[in-house]
Amino acid sequence: MEVEIVIRLLLAAFWGALIGAEREYRGKAAGLRTTIMISVGACFFTFMSQWIGGPGNADRIASNIVTGLGFLCAGVIFRSDSHVSGITTAATIWSVAAVSMGVGAGYYFASACAALMILLILTLLTFLQDKIDISNEHKVLRITFKRTDDGYKRCKELFSDFKVQSKLVIQRRNLDHITLEWQVHASKHSMESLSAALLQDPIFEELIL
Repeated sequence: MEVEIVIRLLLAAFWGALIGAEREYRGKAAGLRTTIMISVGACFFTFMSQWIGGPGNADRIASNIVTGLGFLCAGVIFRSDSHVSGITTAATIWSVAAVSMGVGAGYYFASACAALMILLILTLLTFLQDKIDISNEHKVLRITFKRTDDGYKRCKELFSDFKVQSKLVIQRRNLDHITLEWQVHASKHSMESLSAALLQDPIFEELIL
């Protein structure tokens, strides 16, 4: 029994380290040590759930692991003005804990399959995502110009020139300036060309893309 416990903990640490290494390589919030700790902790909690709950209530603690992970997942999700980041890392934490619970319960093959699938999703599908981003990027563009200038018309002209689809979502006015916030999407090349044109245009005093 003691050897089995050690094997399960080591396996949980191994799969956590393998997935954590990929997150560490990409500089994400939950890296190598974090995923190992999550893996070993989830595995041990599964042990304790089986031991304390007994045959009739084996999910006594294990059922709360998913709920508890919500706090960790929320901690790695960040929202800025233009986008939300950390959702993939949060999903990875959730998935790693599920793998480790499987190891802790003794389902080695299923856990290995799940861990390998997570790795494939995080690595191979990244290339597909990059290809999609090159062909169609979605961004938020915020520009500021003087009220005496027709910045709206100039934006529409540039969007048309560079084949960028746009939607005006926010318009703010003060005494001297107007700020427009657009949702834009186009190819990566078109976005880069648009950004260069906006930066060179004397009408626009502030640009955030």
